[in-house]
Amino acid sequence: MQRHLRLRRKQDFARLRQQGRTWRHPYVIVSVTPNELPHNRYGFVTGKSLGKAVVRNYIRRILREIVREAHAHLRQGYDIAFIARPAIVGQPFQVVRQTVHTLLQSAGLWQSSAED
Repeated sequence: MQRHLRLRRKQDFARLRQQGRTWRHPYVIVSVTPNELPHNRYGFVTGKSLGKAVVRNYIRRILREIVREAHAHLRQGYDIAFIARPAIVGQPFQVVRQTVHTLLQSAGLWQSSAED
Protein backbone atom coordinates (compact mmCIF):
# COMPACT_ATOMS: atom_id res chain seq x y z
CA MET A 1 0.00 0.00 0.00
CA GLN A 2 1.31 3.45 -0.88
CA ARG A 3 2.82 5.42 1.98
CA HIS A 4 0.41 8.38 1.74
CA LEU A 5 -2.53 5.97 2.18
CA ARG A 6 -1.30 4.66 5.53
CA LEU A 7 -2.32 5.68 9.03
CA ARG A 8 0.83 5.48 11.14
CA ARG A 9 0.83 8.17 13.81
CA LYS A 10 -0.42 7.48 17.31
CA GLN A 11 -2.41 10.75 17.23
CA ASP A 12 -4.35 9.60 14.17
CA PHE A 13 -5.39 6.35 15.84
CA ALA A 14 -6.32 8.26 19.01
CA ARG A 15 -8.49 10.66 16.98
CA LEU A 16 -10.21 7.71 15.30
CA ARG A 17 -10.87 6.16 18.69
CA GLN A 18 -12.33 9.37 20.15
CA GLN A 19 -14.20 10.87 17.21
CA GLY A 20 -14.71 7.98 14.82
CA ARG A 21 -17.77 5.90 14.25
CA THR A 22 -17.39 2.12 14.74
CA TRP A 23 -18.90 -0.96 13.11
CA ARG A 24 -18.30 -4.36 14.68
CA HIS A 25 -18.17 -7.93 13.43
CA PRO A 26 -16.83 -11.04 15.19
CA TYR A 27 -13.77 -10.96 12.88
CA VAL A 28 -13.04 -7.23 12.40
CA ILE A 29 -13.89 -3.84 13.90
CA VAL A 30 -13.90 -0.84 11.53
CA SER A 31 -13.55 2.75 12.80
CA VAL A 32 -14.14 5.65 10.39
CA THR A 33 -13.77 9.42 10.63
CA PRO A 34 -13.43 12.18 7.97
CA ASN A 35 -9.84 13.34 7.37
CA GLU A 36 -10.20 16.47 5.14
CA LEU A 37 -7.82 14.96 2.56
CA PRO A 38 -8.64 14.06 -1.05
CA HIS A 39 -7.90 10.38 -0.32
CA ASN A 40 -8.48 7.73 2.33
CA ARG A 41 -5.88 6.61 4.83
CA TYR A 42 -5.95 3.10 6.27
CA GLY A 43 -4.62 1.63 9.50
CA PHE A 44 -4.45 -1.99 10.60
CA VAL A 45 -4.32 -3.16 14.21
CA THR A 46 -3.39 -6.74 15.00
CA GLY A 47 -2.96 -7.23 18.73
CA LYS A 48 -1.06 -9.97 20.50
CA SER A 49 -4.32 -11.75 21.29
CA LEU A 50 -4.28 -13.01 17.67
CA GLY A 51 -1.13 -15.05 18.20
CA LYS A 52 2.56 -14.80 17.47
CA ALA A 53 4.13 -12.35 15.00
CA VAL A 54 3.80 -14.71 12.02
CA VAL A 55 0.03 -14.94 12.51
CA ARG A 56 -0.39 -11.20 13.13
CA ASN A 57 1.62 -10.31 10.03
CA TYR A 58 -0.38 -12.78 7.92
CA ILE A 59 -3.69 -11.26 9.08
CA ARG A 60 -2.34 -7.77 8.39
CA ARG A 61 -1.29 -8.78 4.86
CA ILE A 62 -4.73 -10.27 4.19
CA LEU A 63 -6.50 -7.11 5.36
CA ARG A 64 -4.12 -4.89 3.36
CA GLU A 65 -4.77 -6.85 0.18
CA ILE A 66 -8.55 -6.68 0.65
CA VAL A 67 -8.37 -2.90 1.18
CA ARG A 68 -6.02 -2.47 -1.80
CA GLU A 69 -8.63 -4.16 -4.02
CA ALA A 70 -11.51 -2.19 -2.51
CA HIS A 71 -9.82 1.25 -2.48
CA ALA A 72 -11.07 2.24 -5.95
CA HIS A 73 -14.67 1.49 -4.94
CA LEU A 74 -14.68 3.54 -1.73
CA ARG A 75 -15.68 7.13 -1.05
CA GLN A 76 -12.59 9.25 -0.45
CA GLY A 77 -11.70 11.59 2.41
CA TYR A 78 -11.77 9.24 5.41
CA ASP A 79 -9.40 7.69 7.91
CA ILE A 80 -10.30 4.03 8.35
CA ALA A 81 -8.86 1.64 10.94
CA PHE A 82 -9.33 -2.12 10.79
CA ILE A 83 -8.93 -3.90 14.12
CA ALA A 84 -8.59 -7.67 13.81
CA ARG A 85 -10.30 -9.82 16.45
CA PRO A 86 -9.11 -13.28 17.54
CA ALA A 87 -11.93 -15.06 15.67
CA ILE A 88 -10.36 -14.00 12.35
CA VAL A 89 -7.45 -16.41 12.79
CA GLY A 90 -7.87 -19.39 10.50
CA GLN A 91 -10.70 -17.90 8.43
CA PRO A 92 -10.49 -18.27 4.63
CA PHE A 93 -9.57 -15.21 2.56
CA GLN A 94 -13.01 -15.07 0.87
CA VAL A 95 -14.81 -14.99 4.24
CA VAL A 96 -12.61 -12.15 5.51
CA ARG A 97 -13.07 -10.25 2.22
CA GLN A 98 -16.86 -10.57 2.43
CA THR A 99 -16.79 -9.41 6.06
CA VAL A 100 -14.71 -6.32 5.25
CA HIS A 101 -16.90 -5.46 2.25
CA THR A 102 -20.03 -5.80 4.39
CA LEU A 103 -18.60 -3.53 7.08
CA LEU A 104 -17.55 -0.91 4.52
CA GLN A 105 -21.03 -0.99 3.00
CA SER A 106 -22.60 -0.63 6.47
CA ALA A 107 -20.36 2.38 7.07
CA GLY A 108 -21.65 3.97 3.85
CA LEU A 109 -18.20 4.06 2.27
CA TRP A 110 -18.86 1.71 -0.64
CA GLN A 111 -19.86 3.57 -3.80
CA SER A 112 -22.62 2.02 -5.83
CA SER A 113 -21.94 1.47 -9.54
CA ALA A 114 -24.34 4.30 -10.42
CA GLU A 115 -22.03 6.82 -8.71
CA ASP A 116 -18.84 5.68 -10.49
